[in-house]
Amino acid sequence: MLFLNCINRCLRQAIQHKCKNLKCNVIIQKILDVQKNFHRSKCNTKRNKNKGGKTTTSGTKSGKKLVAMEEVIRFIKDCFIASCVPEDHACIMAKTLAACDYRGIMSHGMNRVEMYINMLKTNALDGCVKPVIKCETPATAWVDGKNGLGAVIAHFCMELAMGKAEEVGIGFVVAQHSNHYIVPGLYNLKAMEKGYIGINMSNTWPLMAPKGAKEPILGTNPISIGAPGADDHYLFDVATTQVAVGKLEVASRKGPTIPAGWALDKDGKPTTDVKKALEAKLLLPLGGIDFGYKGYGLAGAIDILTGVLGDSDFSKNIVFKEGVPMNLGQNFLVINPNMFAPDFKERLTCFNQTLRSCKVDNEKNKLMIPGDTEIQRMKEVVKAGGIEYTENQLQACEKLSKELDVEPLQFVC
Repeated sequence: MLFLNCINRCLRQAIQHKCKNLKCNVIIQKILDVQKNFHRSKCNTKRNKNKGGKTTTSGTKSGKKLVAMEEVIRFIKDCFIASCVPEDHACIMAKTLAACDYRGIMSHGMNRVEMYINMLKTNALDGCVKPVIKCETPATAWVDGKNGLGAVIAHFCMELAMGKAEEVGIGFVVAQHSNHYIVPGLYNLKAMEKGYIGINMSNTWPLMAPKGAKEPILGTNPISIGAPGADDHYLFDVATTQVAVGKLEVASRKGPTIPAGWALDKDGKPTTDVKKALEAKLLLPLGGIDFGYKGYGLAGAIDILTGVLGDSDFSKNIVFKEGVPMNLGQNFLVINPNMFAPDFKERLTCFNQTLRSCKVDNEKNKLMIPGDTEIQRMKEVVKAGGIEYTENQLQACEKLSKELDVEPLQFVC
């Protein structure tokens, strides 16, 4: 599969650079036609299997168009494979992106697929490379992501940090030459499943405009902290801006306005017009206009611990431009609580119960802890039988399926 993907990449590059050899062009086109027909044949076979009655292109009897989790993964995986990504990397990307929609983080799941495909098309990132360790100690490592897929790099780094935490109690891995890695909390879940505490963060391209600024100076710079309990967990995952830019994109699929306090227009003025917000891409820090120094300070600290520490780009040096690698910095910290006081999980569950028992003004609105919303969302998806996407998102998926010649999304009957 990797060999075929590399051939495919070379063929596309030959076309992209407009090879002047006529015979060469004819041969290249014939090979691509054979490959395209083979892929279409596989898709048709799958469609025929689906006629057995479990999926449809029209949706449920209620009119809702629900997509089963397995189908979301299948579609995203097919899109990446059709974009010359090795199957193992495509699988990581598909499962990670689908997990976002499953958990209710709709801004970073299917909504992000088109961005990744475009970055692969323009060689802004390399879907085939694997990260490498540049140097390490028993507790630390510095990793070169080689401008690969962010989720692939993140999985590699988290596994590396977990191995170190098992041996010496703590593992701290810093990565350079990485890319957008979807949602940090998903990688902490890997550590939490083994009973570890997970912390990770990333810098991003400039989108944050602190109070008084007329241009973005820092990224959304997300951070996540996750800890396992005896029968539950605590999973905090947040961008250091009021919202991530993906929230604006999802909002634009639903209507023309956004809540006040999310973003500024190109003149640096607060706006509720989603088009103006997307045009300007000036997001307010956590805390908004009056208390944004908190989000601004936290974003700066994250940039230091990722971009500066790992010799990646940082602040305005990070470029988000077609065909240009971003060189993001990320870090992954895993702590083995067994190396400290015993019964950590039991105390964590007690802590969570203490928070949930807080008196509230309305008994119908019990206090939730970080991670509860996602658990509730997953239960709703299971009960409904699938994930519901906006009509605009489904149209974007249909467009992708035609462009990449992959089987369209199938809906739950």
